[in-house]
Amino acid sequence: MTKMRTVYLGNLRTEIEHTQSGNKLTTDAPLDNNGKGEFFSPTDIFASSLGSCMLTIMGISANAYGFNIDGTTLEIEKIMAANPRRVAEIKIDFNFPKGVKYTDKEKRLIESAARTCPVANSLHPDIIKTVRFNYDEE
Repeated sequence: MTKMRTVYLGNLRTEIEHTQSGNKLTTDAPLDNNGKGEFFSPTDIFASSLGSCMLTIMGISANAYGFNIDGTTLEIEKIMAANPRRVAEIKIDFNFPKGVKYTDKEKRLIESAARTCPVANSLHPDIIKTVRFNYDEE
């Protein structure tokens, strides 16, 4: 069980503390919703958590099967909808390290791990998840 503690700082900002480690993170409302956009918004964290979870589960799978994904990056685009205001789509582009060649089996393991991570399994089915895996094997 993980616990977090959040305090409202005023001016549409919060501070979240991970109680086990003491690490803290500040959120801010986005520019398009009365904020300053100087920190991650709660919906930015929501979308980013999908990508981080996918990478983590991919790493667990890679470790279990004897290969690695070190240096893999991803880019996330969050698309909002109105009425009600919500995250409508999360686009994720995975970019694997240049020159690393993955076998077909490793690619299947990577992609299966990404699509079945706990965050992906927790998202409402109406949220569109557009995921691309860019293997740069040259």
